[in-house]
Amino acid sequence: MAAVIFDVDGTLIDSVDLHAHAWRETLGHFGVEADFDDIRANIGKGADQLMPGFVPPDLLSAKGADIEEHRAQLFKSTYLPLVRPFPAVRGLFERLRADDKLIVLASSASADEVAEYLNIANIADLVTATTSSDEAAQSKPFPDIFEAALAKATGTQARQALVVGDTPYDAEAARAAGIRCLGVLSGGFDHQSLVAAGCEAVYRDPEHMLEEYDRSPLHTLAG
Repeated sequence: MAAVIFDVDGTLIDSVDLHAHAWRETLGHFGVEADFDDIRANIGKGADQLMPGFVPPDLLSAKGADIEEHRAQLFKSTYLPLVRPFPAVRGLFERLRADDKLIVLASSASADEVAEYLNIANIADLVTATTSSDEAAQSKPFPDIFEAALAKATGTQARQALVVGDTPYDAEAARAAGIRCLGVLSGGFDHQSLVAAGCEAVYRDPEHMLEEYDRSPLHTLAG
């Protein structure tokens, strides 16, 4: 059966800036000054891939787990209540389900955050399965999370799946997993960077994907 695997942050929900603020505040708490735009450009990676770009090796070795825990708690308490879905996410999912497509979420967020996102976007009843950071030894741009998501789409092969994401890291990870990828601009990366990373088509956001559904690879994807 055909399956569509969705990244979450920046793809389905408007949370990229919020994550960047949480990371910047957290890094500052541990004495690391970082530029907001530089952090934002790395949202989409998990903590394992993001922190080495900002945290000195000795501090990362000594305090890496504490830094990630502080960020997780800060995001949950301060920023998660501000997260909103992009327009038409539920409508897009309803169209996919009517078209006999499985839907799997593949996120570098924690399982608790993913559960909250399902409620925020009002899509829990339409999603076949979810994955979280606990199910990936390495986060994007490594393929682990998409391989885990594909495994949860029972009976679906890589050639029967599509990934939808907002970052080049999604496209790189999908390509490494042998899965085609579509991009959305809603996370802030431009069209050229998404295509260069491997997205075969790029849309403005989930609402645009729904508007173009009948002419998109989502519709023609064969099970």
